[in-house]
Amino acid sequence: MKLVFATHNDHKLKEVQQLLPENIELLSLKDIECFDEIPETGDTLEENAKIKADFVTQTHGLNCFSDDTGLLVDALDGAPGVYSARYAGEQKSAKDNMAKLLSKLKGENDRAAHFKTVIHLNLQGNSYSFEGIVEGVITEAECGSGGFGYDPIFKPNGFDKTFGELPSETKNAISHRGRAIQKLVDFLKKSVY
Repeated sequence: MKLVFATHNDHKLKEVQQLLPENIELLSLKDIECFDEIPETGDTLEENAKIKADFVTQTHGLNCFSDDTGLLVDALDGAPGVYSARYAGEQKSAKDNMAKLLSKLKGENDRAAHFKTVIHLNLQGNSYSFEGIVEGVITEAECGSGGFGYDPIFKPNGFDKTFGELPSETKNAISHRGRAIQKLVDFLKKSVY
């Protein structure tokens, strides 16, 4: 089965490919020659995931899923949230985003946060939604060079290392995206096979 993942992010694509069963052929936006920057104009992660999946399905007529992920920090009233990718500006620099977040939390004792991923799936004329959450804390400095985005400053509960330090297999098994993708995979196994 062919399924488009509506992303231009090679890191996300690689992470998701590792989680999907072999009988699902995952296509990227590049694979279907969609080079548009799909605007994420929603006020929630759910809205943004739906906007991206709907764009691909309506424009290319393909089964598609899309995700949107946010890092929600308790002491910042849920910020950066839906603006996580562009927290420090439209250049979407992970380094700048982490630096801004660490600066905002300087001297803050409450460093609790959670990652949330929402997946929107358009499959054979129907739409479905899946969610994954992982709780943790924001570290005081970057640790590790693995992963992407905020991974070097997010330590999941129950672990003494950040997502940037954990092996990708461990991270994928416990991460917000991993949990949401697992729900998607379980659904696909029941409905398509």
